[in-house]
Amino acid sequence: MPAYQEELEKIANQFEVDLKSATTFDDLNNIEIKYLGRQGFINNFLKIYPPKGNPELGKDVNQLKQRVSAHLEERRNKLSYHSPKIDLTLPLKDDLTGSTHLISRTIEEIEDIFAKIGFARRRYPEIDTDWYYAEGLNIPKGHPARDDQETFYLTNDFVLTAHTSNGQLHEMENQKPPIRMINIGKTYRRQADTSHNPMFHQFEGLVVDIDISIANLISITNYFAENYFGVGRKTRLRPHHFQFTEPSFEIDISCDLCSGTGVIDSVPCKMCKSGWLELGGAGMVHRNVLKNGDLDPDIYSGFAFGWGVERVLLMRSGLKIADLRNLFTDDIRFLGQFK
Repeated sequence: MPAYQEELEKIANQFEVDLKSATTFDDLNNIEIKYLGRQGFINNFLKIYPPKGNPELGKDVNQLKQRVSAHLEERRNKLSYHSPKIDLTLPLKDDLTGSTHLISRTIEEIEDIFAKIGFARRRYPEIDTDWYYAEGLNIPKGHPARDDQETFYLTNDFVLTAHTSNGQLHEMENQKPPIRMINIGKTYRRQADTSHNPMFHQFEGLVVDIDISIANLISITNYFAENYFGVGRKTRLRPHHFQFTEPSFEIDISCDLCSGTGVIDSVPCKMCKSGWLELGGAGMVHRNVLKNGDLDPDIYSGFAFGWGVERVLLMRSGLKIADLRNLFTDDIRFLGQFK
């Protein structure tokens, strides 16, 4: 027996063991990812034993894929058949009371954390002109961030904001330094997967004063992480590039879903993939942005950060929410867990 057939038999036998222990649809979904996913056992097998030039190997692998798919579908059908039937004529249970949504609750917590250190809550437009969204933030015409593949344009001059950074210029127009602002609002991008949604919430922090430095930014980052995530969670700054900050960083936090290992049950964590999840960007406000806000960059300096509300919520210790899109569901079975 060729070596590859022994490996295929091991995968097939392990699949049967896993399938027997599956009792819910979530179990079956996890098994499907484990064996048929991009980083699943079968695709990893093909990296070791490429089927090129070996038609028998390719045939055996396809048969195993079909077998796995068929058995999963059969088990799903059985689970569906045996699921308890719902009598729609019965009255609603008395305990189906509403509660503040997780996202709304998180926004309140974020606002409270920053209010304790003097940040004023602001809310600036979600539909804004190209000047506040891009041009005034040092993002020139022709920049990829202004491409209509990335941004929802309503007209040539108005956009659905893809970030809350437009609030920086509004705040500098409305308030002269010292500035400590937290702007929380909806943002829109053409992305949808386990860690992205076409509409999401972001909170933008802006501090402008005399002698503001990166040390102040790091201090605020650590303060927020300790007060929201709790003691023991790790954050890191990665050098990055944003047009409106210089220097610029990405802020990451250790993934709570996989405990920072990047792996769950021998399968790569589909939330972070590396043990770290990006919360958002940060950096020192670019001189050109300060000028566009009618401030003298030789006198004032500042830092800004824009982080996703849903991102920080997903990383809250102990929640273990594996898909950001679940936060936008209307399924009471999911939402009722967080009353």
